[in-house]
This record gives sequence, C-alpha cells and structure tokens, in this order.
Amino acid sequence: MKNRNIGLFCAASESIDALYVDAARELGTWLGQSGRTLIYGGAAKGLMEATAEAAKNAGAHIVGVVPEILITRGFVSKQLDEQVKVRNLSERKEIILGRSDILVALPGGVGTLDEVFHVMAAATIGYHDKKVVFYNVDGFWQGLLALLTEYSRTGFLRGEPDRFFAVADNFEELKKIIEA
Repeated sequence: MKNRNIGLFCAASESIDALYVDAARELGTWLGQSGRTLIYGGAAKGLMEATAEAAKNAGAHIVGVVPEILITRGFVSKQLDEQVKVRNLSERKEIILGRSDILVALPGGVGTLDEVFHVMAAATIGYHDKKVVFYNVDGFWQGLLALLTEYSRTGFLRGEPDRFFAVADNFEELKKIIEA
C-alpha cells in the first residue's frame, strides 16, 4: 500500500468549531479502516485527540511523537500504541517527517504552520520529496494558499507549488491524494 504512514499536523485547541472536529474524526476513522498508521504530535487535545481516538477505534496503529514538556504537563494521549519521546518541537517535526510517507494538515494554528513550512522548506532544497496535503475544511487554508500562490508568482517559492503541497477541498479529494 502506498502512503501507509500518515503524518498529521493540526490544532491541539479545544475551542474550535465542531465542523473541524468532525472532519478530524472522519479522517481518523478512514485511516483505521484502510489499515494505515497515524504519526502525529501525541497531544490529548483538540483535533489531535479527535483524529487519534477515531483512528484507534477503527483499528489504526497510532504513533505519538511527544515533546518532554507535554509529558511533564500530562497532555499525552491515551490512544498511543507507540510513544516517541523527544526533547523539543524541532525534534518532533523531524521524526514525524522521517516516519511519514505523506503529511496532512488539518486546520491548526501557529504550531501547524511551523510544521507545514518546515516540511515544505526541506522539500524545496531537496531533503525529501514528500508533500503536505492541506485539508481545506470549510476553506480554512484559503488565505495561506493565496499567499503561496503569490510567492510562486513572484519567484519566492522555487519550483512549482504542487511539487511541495496538494489541496483537498473535501474528504473524497483527500482520500484520492493519499491513495495516489
């Protein structure tokens, strides 16, 4: 199976619209039903936990790459089959990237942006050829996608944008990209 190991970047916030939580659960359920592994930040909050719980309930293998500070604060998900303890967020990004075949960005905040840009920046200079798939739930990523289009148009994004990322505007598109 291609793209068996799915890296996930998303919000750990608890104060977001249920629309995003439902999308996270739908993704998690499909990951489990399709026999995939979820590799993510391991937090027991927000879209991270919603995805992991649904994935675990549907039979997925769950890998949490967890910074020490989350362990100290007691924010580690109980859904994990494997916990990879790391010192900091930089190490977490590298491990998630290294263990994933493809990466999905659900809606998220500055941490998610940091993770997405880390993956794309590494791809632009040839460290890997993995893509980030922006799951554009309810148009969440439109502003960022417009910025990336402008970066490409003005020469600040080297190469064609679709070399570094893809966009799924609905769940069927997301599945097709992952399965391709």
